[in-house]
Amino acid sequence: MKGDRVEIVVDAGDTTRTYEVVASRAGRRVETAVRRGVVEVSEVTRSGSVVRTARFMATRVLALVEQPVPREDASEQS
Repeated sequence: MKGDRVEIVVDAGDTTRTYEVVASRAGRRVETAVRRGVVEVSEVTRSGSVVRTARFMATRVLALVEQPVPREDASEQS
């Protein structure tokens, strides 16, 4: 959903670096996956097509923070 984002904090030797992947348009979402020592964060469309991907070595990732946009429930609208 537009506005979803994931922040990734990475060890860069003598300092840390912070990266953000944001769902930039309506209907897109951000997905995370950890495979074979690699953390992969992707922005995906409704149909499942990957728009962009960020990959990091899992041994260097210090923090992975998912920040979803608050959703409105159908039950709250009535």
